[in-house]
Amino acid sequence: MSNYRFIVSGGGTGGHIYPAIAIATALKGRFPQAEFLFVGAKDRMEMEKVPQAGFEIIGLWISGLQRSLSLKNLMFPFKVLSSLIKARKILKDFKPDMAIGTGGYASAPVLKAAAQKGIPYVIQEQNSYAGITNKWLAKKAAGIYVAYEGMERFFPESKIVLTGNPVRKILTGSGSDKKEAFEYFGLSPQMPVLLIIGGSLGSARINQLIEEKSDWLQDQGIQLLWQCGNSYYKKYQGLDQENVRVKAFVNKMDYAYAIADIIISRAGAGTISELCIVGKPAVLIPSPHVAEDHQTKNALALVARNAALLIPETELEERFEIEFERLLSSAELRTALSNNIKTLAKPNATENIVNEIENLLMAS
Repeated sequence: MSNYRFIVSGGGTGGHIYPAIAIATALKGRFPQAEFLFVGAKDRMEMEKVPQAGFEIIGLWISGLQRSLSLKNLMFPFKVLSSLIKARKILKDFKPDMAIGTGGYASAPVLKAAAQKGIPYVIQEQNSYAGITNKWLAKKAAGIYVAYEGMERFFPESKIVLTGNPVRKILTGSGSDKKEAFEYFGLSPQMPVLLIIGGSLGSARINQLIEEKSDWLQDQGIQLLWQCGNSYYKKYQGLDQENVRVKAFVNKMDYAYAIADIIISRAGAGTISELCIVGKPAVLIPSPHVAEDHQTKNALALVARNAALLIPETELEERFEIEFERLLSSAELRTALSNNIKTLAKPNATENIVNEIENLLMAS
């Protein structure tokens, strides 16, 4: 049988969306007759990115709890109930053979409804510290695919498979044409390029840092390729100039990585996995505002292997110029970081996950 039907759910940020798209795309390659339906959260970025990737998506009225006291939290129980009811109807109408969850608000009601209907589901956990949703859903999962060792702290050990994180397929290929990439961004191949990526939604603090340090960085003879995020673009687009390219969102990340000499980045799991594959020296500035501070834990896993530099947000003022100058002045350090981060790459992660899913389908 190859005409399987898959429900895929995950979203809110690129860290959940891109793994979901990567898995679905690989499954489509393995089973060309298969049908796919994504389920996401209304008004989140998956409602745009998934159709761009060629898949249908339905949105649920769901969001997470606010950490601070908020009237929005009063709506949370109603959103959960509404999403569960809609998820059950989606499963009843679509009749999937399997559900796949990659984390995010929408995956909880979808996989919970799948469990209630006896539909097998699998979980893909990107982070070194498991998210609440995936921990809650782990007990009834048919398989749990992780990127870090030691995840039996959170999940039943018998269900865990160390696969790595799926990344965009274009990044695992033979590499992009650097000449074409420089022309695409309008930058010079004669000067080093600093790539700044604050996560798929952008980072207020990293954007503030780059705005403050833009002249200083250019004085070091560096060009900037700066993905600031859609919601910040209006504020920073006026800084776009000959040696500074400001982008709301970089769609051709393979080009961006190809010309980058150094990368400044958040430490989301998906980004970390991509950095390991492209193997460029990186300065990580973890977001302190995510659940269980998992970005700091992701970054520390690299620092422990001398595979990246880490600067907490609270130390940027006193440490950024010192650390960046140290990196810029030492070819030996840049080479060590590059070589060490490459050893952590798992370029076959998506294929490994699809193999595991296929084995479960064959056994059922």
